[in-house]
Amino acid sequence: MSPLFLEPVFQERIWGGDNLQKFGYDIPSNNTGECWGISAHENGPNIILNGEHKGKTLKQIWEENNDLFGEKKTEKFPLLTKILDANDELSVQVHPNDAYANKHENGELGKTECWYIIDCEEDAEIIYGHNAKDKEELREMIENGKWDALFNKIKVKPGDFFYVPSGTVHAIGKGIQILETQQNSDTTYRIYDYNRKDKNGNTRELHIDKSIDVINYVSKNEKTHPSTKKVGETEINTYISNEFFTVRKILIEDNYQYEKVNDFVLMSVINGEGKININNDTFKIKKGDHFVLTKGDSNIDFTGKLEMIESYI
Repeated sequence: MSPLFLEPVFQERIWGGDNLQKFGYDIPSNNTGECWGISAHENGPNIILNGEHKGKTLKQIWEENNDLFGEKKTEKFPLLTKILDANDELSVQVHPNDAYANKHENGELGKTECWYIIDCEEDAEIIYGHNAKDKEELREMIENGKWDALFNKIKVKPGDFFYVPSGTVHAIGKGIQILETQQNSDTTYRIYDYNRKDKNGNTRELHIDKSIDVINYVSKNEKTHPSTKKVGETEINTYISNEFFTVRKILIEDNYQYEKVNDFVLMSVINGEGKININNDTFKIKKGDHFVLTKGDSNIDFTGKLEMIESYI
């Protein structure tokens, strides 16, 4: 077997920029906001670049090739990995949970996500959480545009990690690049969008009623601090592990005999270059690569200087 190397899908956004070029990508414009690096979502499925499944989409082989992924616990491919370039503020938004999305968004999954800050400008900040005590106060603050009082802002730096469960009011700020691991969903409810207009001169749709339906009223700062272990010269940082995903950062200085802990694992290289050896086959990997290790991939060794984000169920 060999890993499934994936062709990124790029999404142009009103707030996007050109920083995704730093990952070696040929982006479609200077308003490219998102790289969908590992996606089986119908709005942007990746094409497989190698092996016997070359030319098929990840969505297609998830549905057709059970043996690649082991025992499936979900009908849909469960996760989606993105790299985001916020050249401007994203809209302030919230995502529904599974039950609400299933009922109101044609069977879509909910969207719990998490962010690893790859890079950011000095004094960059995110919006995380709100200051309304209940639904009535929230609606009053929204209707009267009390945005500064409503939204909670947090300064960020490279290496920070935030867990963003469904129901959390949030927005990525200007000058931030993140790797986002999320449920396989494309449902977003906008609360506020700075009165911006799109290229056709129209303000983007807001979703106030749905937002108020799903927003949580328990205020938490979900910046997480990793648990760290060393395996030789390799450092493994575990940021989050729950029913939605486990997310780890793996820092390899020279070589690492990798232990795969799930039938399939999602990997994104965010810095460096090197090689991966699987069952005596060797593949070059570099910053910007995304791939899936499947059930048949074993006897895995990494060599080189690599910084990778790993996720799995």
